[in-house]
Amino acid sequence: MKKEEGILYIVATPIGNLKDITLRALEVLQEVNIIAAEDTRHTLKLLNHFKISKPLISYHRHNEDTKTEILINKLKQGENIALVSDAGTPGICDPGAEVIKEAIKEKIKIIPVPGACASIQALIGSGIDTSEFVFLGFLPTNKKNRKVKLEEISKTKKTIILYEAPHKIKETLIDLEKILEDRKIVIARELTKIHEEFIREDIHTLIEKAQDLKGEMVIIIEGSKKQEENIFEKMTIQEHYEYYEKQGLEKKEIIKKIAKDRNVPKNDIYKLFI
Repeated sequence: MKKEEGILYIVATPIGNLKDITLRALEVLQEVNIIAAEDTRHTLKLLNHFKISKPLISYHRHNEDTKTEILINKLKQGENIALVSDAGTPGICDPGAEVIKEAIKEKIKIIPVPGACASIQALIGSGIDTSEFVFLGFLPTNKKNRKVKLEEISKTKKTIILYEAPHKIKETLIDLEKILEDRKIVIARELTKIHEEFIREDIHTLIEKAQDLKGEMVIIIEGSKKQEENIFEKMTIQEHYEYYEKQGLEKKEIIKKIAKDRNVPKNDIYKLFI
């Protein structure tokens, strides 16, 4: 008889204040066979605080390739594993994505155990629109890739969430200053810790303060307020029609689109092409 496979639990841990751990997370950490941790020393402090004793296995960016296979084999042997990062939710700018993908491929059961996530904590405390947002993690260090990402930030109308380290915050703010114009920006730092702070200043003031800022940071940026250029304003009605005709659309659909693009009644456009 085939042995039942184990379960991979993706467990969120506190991002600062240890009281933010959930009862369910504690229960899972107490019951699993192994805990896969980004930094075993860091996780051991958390476990000791809650008087939990479990075997730990190191699982981080530099050993994902080799350790993923080990973890998958242990899961196949029926061992339950809790995957944790140093803080917050694994897989969000933290190790975890690779073993999760592999477990799904191997049809191993995955159970996420929700909890703290710095990006969401920063967003809800920022005062900037939460209805639609884009999480971009850390900006690339490669100049070309960074330029592409900054261009994306300059155009998107949704709220943007970025992560940044203290030693890079000034450089990032200087890059953002070139594209943000008068958009709101908030820095959330030391979330859930004693010195938690939301800094709501214009970007020029933030740059001046940057060298004194400590701790991991989340940057929340208001979406672009620029109106997109209407390419159809410079077209004649005939050119507008041909634009959609070249895309293979039928006459009825073209007329509907022209009316919408120009914000005029459909019948007015229809009469021009009878």
